[in-house]
Amino acid sequence: MKNALNWFEIPVKNFNKAKKFYETILGSEMQTMEAMGMKTAFFPADMENGIGGCIVEGQGYEPSNKGSLIYLNGGEDLSVPLSKVEKAGGKITLPKTSLGPNGFMAHFEDTEGNKVGLHSVK
Repeated sequence: MKNALNWFEIPVKNFNKAKKFYETILGSEMQTMEAMGMKTAFFPADMENGIGGCIVEGQGYEPSNKGSLIYLNGGEDLSVPLSKVEKAGGKITLPKTSLGPNGFMAHFEDTEGNKVGLHSVK
């Protein structure tokens, strides 16, 4: 097994607002798809060699700031996406924090109320 994690879904209620938020902070367009009564937008991913995920709006998907915490790739320098969080409508709940030789992390609440993390080497 290469990775314990291979897919994640972040629940949203306002699909368009959430999609714009994540596209803004990550600086990347998310591809959308509708199936089985759900709307999804996919985070950038190399599905042959990595982990992928999406935001999803549909029955049974409830945003939350409790429970599992996922960390999105903060790129080369965590300060870049983190500087966009509040301008895009989110809230920083844990500022950029050093993990020593393991880089940096931060937590934010997205426009839907989900608690999400960011990680980078700088």
